[in-house]
Amino acid sequence: MRSAHAQICARHYVTGEPIEITAHDGTIGSVTPSTDSIHATGWVAPSLFDLQINGGMGVSFSSFSLTTEKVHQVVELAARHGVGGFCPTLITNEFAAMAHGFKVLANCVDVDPAMATAMPGFHLEGPYICPDDGPRGAHPRDHVRPPNWDEFCRFQDAAKGHIRLVTLAPELEGAMSFIEKLRATGVIPAVGHTAASGAVIRDAIHAGARLSTHLGNGCAAMLPRRDNCLWEQLAADELSASIITDGHHLPPSVLKTICRAKTPARTILISDASALAGAAPGRYRDLGQEVEVLAEGKIVLAGTAFLAGSAVFLDACIGPAVRTGELNLRDAIDCAAIRPREILGLPRPKIEVGASANLILFDFDDQHGLQIRRTVS
Repeated sequence: MRSAHAQICARHYVTGEPIEITAHDGTIGSVTPSTDSIHATGWVAPSLFDLQINGGMGVSFSSFSLTTEKVHQVVELAARHGVGGFCPTLITNEFAAMAHGFKVLANCVDVDPAMATAMPGFHLEGPYICPDDGPRGAHPRDHVRPPNWDEFCRFQDAAKGHIRLVTLAPELEGAMSFIEKLRATGVIPAVGHTAASGAVIRDAIHAGARLSTHLGNGCAAMLPRRDNCLWEQLAADELSASIITDGHHLPPSVLKTICRAKTPARTILISDASALAGAAPGRYRDLGQEVEVLAEGKIVLAGTAFLAGSAVFLDACIGPAVRTGELNLRDAIDCAAIRPREILGLPRPKIEVGASANLILFDFDDQHGLQIRRTVS
């Protein structure tokens, strides 16, 4: 996956100035201004980082069928979409299937440095979420359960300590002490798939929650006018917010409002790519449920309007974010490349000599959004 030698002539995504970059064995060797503006027609930026990829092209990280080969397939697929790193996300399922997924992923990153770079932390989304229709989303109700610290420790053992992010509903019994224990062990607690009141959200923040998972989704279709989980998370400066900007999960006005409330400093773009991301339209079975990939690019529980993850990867989420008018291209790239790495405590990627050459070369316009030309690692 690593290029022995790379040369890039493109415009820096921050300054817009043409630059020339050379890289050797994964490290940037030189960065110089370029006078060759004719060839510097694309843009260069750090590779994207997605906090939430559930799989792709029929591969689910939460499945008994997961293998090392399938993990490599998803990593390579994500890289073709400019995603140089991500958190493989395991969603609500029976314990044995989830533990199997974590074991396979842990084995991949422990034996292969390239896999460790691509997947520096795992995300557990559920099963500790609200069981109600709406907040539960597409997670199977049969496997939703209250937080259980002993079970989580078994998940973490299966993952060999690589779980870095946990999404849960803070209103569940035992959730506050669970959040405190997560923080004490260096795991980031995130609020999501919740019907919590504002007071409970504030208690979760006090206990250690630091992120809202796909804010605006994973909540009830009808909310109390003032005291609800959405307003409280929007107002909380302590919480960064991840948002799915695939053009289907949130309308532009909601995206704009969230970005304005959180500012680019606390906004994280994610894809929530499902196991069927990249699949052709049709009906499929995923985690024991029938889901449908629609022609317009949505994935729903068959026969319902409940979204079941995204059909695209993070490169397709940049254009809709910029088209809100609240984020420019630099902001959107930062929200998809810098902010997610920061919240995990990973090194901030830079385009400078000696930095990791984990880069993307891309085109961008308002109509087509971001188009990956090349991913360099």
